[in-house]
Amino acid sequence: MSYPGRYPATRLRRNRANDAIRALTAETGLTTDDLIWPVFVTEGAGVRQPVPSMPGVDRLSVDNVVEAALAAQKLGIRALALFPYTNPDLRDDIGSESVNPDNLVCRAVRAVRAACPDLILICDVALDPYTSHGHDGLIRDGQIINDETVDALVRQALVQAEAGCDTLAPSDMMDGRIGAIRAALDDSGRTDVRIMSYAAKYASCFYGPFREAVGSSSTLIGDKRTYQMDPANSDEALREVEMDLAEGADMVMVKPGMPYLDIVRRVKERFHVPTFAYQVSGEYAMLRTAFDNGILDRQRGILESLLCFKRAGADGVLTYFAMDAARILNKG
Repeated sequence: MSYPGRYPATRLRRNRANDAIRALTAETGLTTDDLIWPVFVTEGAGVRQPVPSMPGVDRLSVDNVVEAALAAQKLGIRALALFPYTNPDLRDDIGSESVNPDNLVCRAVRAVRAACPDLILICDVALDPYTSHGHDGLIRDGQIINDETVDALVRQALVQAEAGCDTLAPSDMMDGRIGAIRAALDDSGRTDVRIMSYAAKYASCFYGPFREAVGSSSTLIGDKRTYQMDPANSDEALREVEMDLAEGADMVMVKPGMPYLDIVRRVKERFHVPTFAYQVSGEYAMLRTAFDNGILDRQRGILESLLCFKRAGADGVLTYFAMDAARILNKG
């Protein structure tokens, strides 16, 4: 006898029989609208500097960033995240270059905004690309000082907003910085500038290649465990997200990505707000190495890794594979 809901009356393989039925019954989808492309900016003109630990990723001069933005927009990518490689001569203990209205990021923002007025431009709000010690905050007596760092981050955020950045992304993990930045933006009449908070950013080993790309790996003194989150903690991430939302964050992010998909799921289910994840440099480097050595299929690996973020609840993904993924998706 056959019983409803049980084999042999129920055969789940019926809905896996061919491409058409698999597409029709898919629970999760991935499109170019889900992709945010992180781009590293460097000084000069016509410059394209490979990042050794991230094969296929280059630091680009501002003119090449503009060309890259135009190419990304043509492929259907709607958002870029800009990260500077600051000249070491401009780095100091207090990250003073971060508030220079003509710094590298601000020049890149103005140039890309002029060429691509509809593109979402996301700027990192943190001091580590600008400090001689490689930390996201100011240091006194060997300790990262929170409140003075927040004051510096507010000034940095205002400079970026003035340059034309429409989405500020504080990644520093200082307490209270979201509320302070939101208040400063509103007081300056920039109520339309949104905040994508790195709300749950963990003290992870997966950031190594990124630190090389922005030039902070060689300068970092100690580690960042007094302000970035302990990888052992999950409930704490919900507290961080809740506080940032209460302070005015419009969107939140979990970083790193794939090793923390459980956090993405918990955040999305608890708060039901736009939630993003960062497929960080270490994840990219591992996958790229596997692709280059024929260990994993490149096309399938890129799409599957990104689809996992969407399945976990992410509304979008920051990924160095953005251009590759867009080309694959456009072919399909």
